[in-house]
Amino acid sequence: MTGRIQWKVCGLRRAEDARVAAELGADFLAVNLYEKSPRYLALADYAATAVDWPKGPGRVAVLVEPSPGRLAEAVAAGFDRFQIHARHDLDAARMAEWSALVGANRLWLAPKLPPGARFPELWVPLAGTFLADTYHAEGFGGSGRTGDWSGFAALEALHPEKRWILAGGLGPENVLEALARSGARFIDVNSGVETAPGVKSAERLHALAERLATLR
Repeated sequence: MTGRIQWKVCGLRRAEDARVAAELGADFLAVNLYEKSPRYLALADYAATAVDWPKGPGRVAVLVEPSPGRLAEAVAAGFDRFQIHARHDLDAARMAEWSALVGANRLWLAPKLPPGARFPELWVPLAGTFLADTYHAEGFGGSGRTGDWSGFAALEALHPEKRWILAGGLGPENVLEALARSGARFIDVNSGVETAPGVKSAERLHALAERLATLR
């Protein structure tokens, strides 16, 4: 595999970590606005430090099945993209509402897809980007567990017109294998570059960037 891989650092809570990620070439920086996440950052706390975050990379708000009002608050806070995790069998009308609010090109959908469940085809026209994360019954992403890399390749082949993001337990040690086996061109990193939930390791971010640089 050759060519530049896009990457996003998720679960950021500190401006200093965001700056390191940006300096290393991260394309997107993500803030988790889901209250039950160990990496949760209140919107007011993000807004208080937003001026200290680096310019350049896109900023992503991560939410779980938000109400229209909650999503509108994230829009008003100035995020560029909106990554929404949802149960795979959620009423498509809810997602159509999100798509209408932010636009399909800015909406990233992440279905919570149990083993054996089919990808929800009704979601496809509602977003331009889809994130495939590892399923675990207790939550929505951020588990640190690696996923089905060959299954990711199959999903991407099913809808190549969409952008697909590979997530789930990615870090310096396994990123090259994951890319080779999945064919992904865009990855999401979180727990694999941390020392604690929401606290990113500059050393691990550097190691990840070095691995990705070998593919250029």
